[in-house]
Amino acid sequence: MYSGMKICVVIPAYNAEGSIVQVLSSLPEWIDQIIVVNDCSRDDTLGVLNAIRDPKLRVINHAQNRGVGGAMKSGYAAGLEGDADIFVKMDSDGQMDPSQIHRLLKPLLEKKANYAKGNRFLHPKQLKTMPRLRRAGNFLMSFLSKLATGYWNIFDPTNGFTAITRQALELIEIERLADGYYFETSLLEALYLVRAPVADVSIHAIYNGEKSYLNEAKVAFQFPFKMFKTFMNRLQMTYFMQNFTAVSIFLIIGLISSLFGFIWGVVHWRVSSLTHVPASTGTIMVAVLPIFLGIQLLLEVIVLDIQNIPKDFIERE
Repeated sequence: MYSGMKICVVIPAYNAEGSIVQVLSSLPEWIDQIIVVNDCSRDDTLGVLNAIRDPKLRVINHAQNRGVGGAMKSGYAAGLEGDADIFVKMDSDGQMDPSQIHRLLKPLLEKKANYAKGNRFLHPKQLKTMPRLRRAGNFLMSFLSKLATGYWNIFDPTNGFTAITRQALELIEIERLADGYYFETSLLEALYLVRAPVADVSIHAIYNGEKSYLNEAKVAFQFPFKMFKTFMNRLQMTYFMQNFTAVSIFLIIGLISSLFGFIWGVVHWRVSSLTHVPASTGTIMVAVLPIFLGIQLLLEVIVLDIQNIPKDFIERE
């Protein structure tokens, strides 16, 4: 127990026979429960886990590989069967320092956030140890994630070192979260829709040449499309289903105005190119003004969306 709260650590494990014992042995003594989900490892991870005699440890075994998200969903569901107040997610590869868990817990205990996540970019010295390709990818994915999830106040969205309150976890539909590496982003989307505040915590990563199962090329191809879907769903739910505000009006008018100006301009540009007759100033202005108006309204949508970041801590009912 930590500051009067029961803490459960959930660890998704895949081919972690060489690191899982060290990860578990380095956890703080005040951790109340440990749930490790063996995601159909091809090595002896399950055998290593079954040999550990720790009353705090619960092992869940997947007969089929479901990805890190699938493992976390099983772990969270099992954790909710108990009485833990906060659930911490750690990876099994030893890249996360358990001595920093208390830093993730701080904004939750102070009721400043219902979900806290590590941010390696807030730790300049450790940032230099991050592989360059992953660093560049994180910069791009972080911006897309801000736009898609609505949490403009956070960075490093794929960081898997996280802590979440029971209140927030009980409000979201865990089974609807993504099974793969998109899990963290889909969780942010779900948290935004229940208006749970999120905090970034400076956390360093440990890189000792561990094998990563993350396919950067696959992620770079798939994530933007998934984030676009997340973005569209968030806009629909936030500004049209759950509420209707000035953002809704600006968004509708901005899109229609921009689209009209673009189509008008393309059509008359094509006519001019075929007839070799220059378009009149009035014709050009009919295209330009709606585009300018549309862009201005869409920029205002972004400004108002940034101001709409969830801020109120969700209390247990």
